[in-house]
Amino acid sequence: MRKCSLALIFALGLAGETFAGPVTGTIRTQARDGVQPATAIVYAEPLDAAAPRKPGTFKLTQKGKAFVPRVLAVPAGSTISFPNEDSIFHNVFSLSPPAPFDLGLYRAGAAKTQTFSSPATYRVFCNIHPQMTALIVVVPTPFVTLADANGAFSFDLPPGRYKLTAVSERASAVSSEMKVGPSAATAPELTLDESQYVAPPRKNKYNQDYPKDAWIKP
Repeated sequence: MRKCSLALIFALGLAGETFAGPVTGTIRTQARDGVQPATAIVYAEPLDAAAPRKPGTFKLTQKGKAFVPRVLAVPAGSTISFPNEDSIFHNVFSLSPPAPFDLGLYRAGAAKTQTFSSPATYRVFCNIHPQMTALIVVVPTPFVTLADANGAFSFDLPPGRYKLTAVSERASAVSSEMKVGPSAATAPELTLDESQYVAPPRKNKYNQDYPKDAWIKP
């Protein structure tokens, strides 16, 4: 069992909300020996009322034949821009349901966008460079953050009852309920199990294996 520690916050400017003190917590990850746990996404869904709809605008950059950041978590309805900051062509696509997409091939300096209307998890790739991959998690609430490399997280929530959920690229979601009062609160500890994870085969946008020479394409 590996213990994870301090937080990276997604600031989502929720004007007009009354917030309690920060809610902090720790995600524990059960990973295979010698394997660094994947980044954990943590989000809170209000239980006493519908979650406010607060879509935002985000960026997932193609740079150095990689997607930056590697993991992105956004509220439903958000729009993500995919700028190409390399000097070569790239493609952005996902075969993930419920809304697979393909932004086509585009050159250095160009950018394309995609709006993500419903909660889902999207594995994103480049059809030219199979080593390029990212994870987009679209959640049904604006209250979302990433845990840091040690698993700690922190975000601000209005007082109320919440369903707190943690998930990672290699583990199924786990949840627990908590109540947030007018002051700082500690979230219940959640444990992600990545010990049985097997990476899925890497497929191109036609759902076929990449050609062998694609792995060494400049």
